[in-house]
Amino acid sequence: MFLTISTTGTPERPATDLGFLLHKHPGKAQAFSTSYGRAHVFYPEATDERCTAALLLEVDPLALVRRGKGGKGRGGAPDAALAQYVNDRPYAASSLLAVALSAVFSSALRGTCKALPERAGQPLPLRVEVPALPARGGPDLVRALFEPLGWTARVEPVPLDARFPDWGDSRYVRLVLDAPDGTLTLSEALRHLYVLLPVLDDAKHYWVSADEVDKLLRAGEGWLAAHPEQKLITSRYLSRRWSLTREAMERLELVRLADADDTDVTEIDNAVNEDVDTEEQPVPLAVRRREAILAALEATGAARVLDLGCGQGQLVQALLKDTRFTKVVGVDVSMRALTVAARRLKLDRMGERQAERVELFQGSLAYTDKRLKGYDAAVLSEVVEHVDLERLPALEHAVFGSARPRTVLVTTPNVEYNVRWESLPAGHARHGDHRFEWTRAEFRQWAGAVAVQHGYEVAFAPVGPDDPEVGPPTQMAVFTRDEQPMRNDPNNRNDQNRTKEVTAA
Repeated sequence: MFLTISTTGTPERPATDLGFLLHKHPGKAQAFSTSYGRAHVFYPEATDERCTAALLLEVDPLALVRRGKGGKGRGGAPDAALAQYVNDRPYAASSLLAVALSAVFSSALRGTCKALPERAGQPLPLRVEVPALPARGGPDLVRALFEPLGWTARVEPVPLDARFPDWGDSRYVRLVLDAPDGTLTLSEALRHLYVLLPVLDDAKHYWVSADEVDKLLRAGEGWLAAHPEQKLITSRYLSRRWSLTREAMERLELVRLADADDTDVTEIDNAVNEDVDTEEQPVPLAVRRREAILAALEATGAARVLDLGCGQGQLVQALLKDTRFTKVVGVDVSMRALTVAARRLKLDRMGERQAERVELFQGSLAYTDKRLKGYDAAVLSEVVEHVDLERLPALEHAVFGSARPRTVLVTTPNVEYNVRWESLPAGHARHGDHRFEWTRAEFRQWAGAVAVQHGYEVAFAPVGPDDPEVGPPTQMAVFTRDEQPMRNDPNNRNDQNRTKEVTAA
């Protein structure tokens, strides 16, 4: 199997800089051993005006069979008895070529070049040619994968047999990719090829394990999260292993949310404190808070419950112990927190009937989400204070305006009680990520306005010891609604009464 990478240049910026960027000298041919044969790198042309590097992979069919025993996929454990003797692996670009590409051009793939560090990050005019590429999905899929990334793709189907045109085309194509100057760096081009060659082949020569998710996300950094064919790419690259595909998609969604908020992924993914043990024992106040939430949910008769901002899954775990809750869904923007929650719940060992009662998925409360509709109750336990005040209206709309469960429970710290925490310095919030902490009056004012706006009644309850001077450490609001019209309905005459009830609560 074979591919070439070409670029053009000028006397001031010679095309032979490609040799520095690939860390392979244009003046000599080089060979490298791989697990399945030998990879050769040579330069058919190398001038200041034009330079072409060629990668030729000689596949050892015996090594392919020996190493493939016990595995899955074409070239590993063949689908038919003759497949190990008659197959396209030595000739057609596949995951074998992608692995050789990453091994031989590893520094270029990472975008590093000690000799010309400034050139490594600069876009180049590039052409990539692959004479034989399996394309399950045809030429249209090839274009759909490469053209959103800045490539111009020329795709020529290869006939089954030129002597018999009536037989039609094979599943192989000849691919020529062009990226004009200023479009792509060499590193970006190599990472596109590393991911998309096996995706188009839709097969891998090795067993796909959990570390393939990290490989995909590293190679897909900067482009995969926004690619219109993200789901297909992820599924095929991971050999349609659903658990790995789901993990990769959730992590890509976190990247997308970070890009949308113009922030770093680690700033969004902050639900797990790095400085504490993820299996920390809950403090007594956390226990009391969960008990208060469970009691309030029991009083409403809710059976299907959302835990919005579920964190490490303590409340989800408590809800599952009560069979009155027939469906429990945990939602969090942090993939790390959801991973901890899944371990806490032992989802991988859970019985079928119990597993049907629980679901965890990634989502942001700053956006409406149709998956949140149709539930009896939603819980926002110690969540709102992690949201910037200017973003609270978006959360309110997503939960109270769009999802609209019959009951919403909100708990949040009472800042007045902070003076009772001896270990908390004066003026400090209880958690470094808290955007604010409300007094009892401020919380009631916010909750009352939300209730009026979205057609809910609201009542308040203390959580923890109710200090006669500063109140409880945690305050809880219980929003309930009937089927009466919302505030904007001209037939609604209950707004004034609802406001009075909130004020008096």
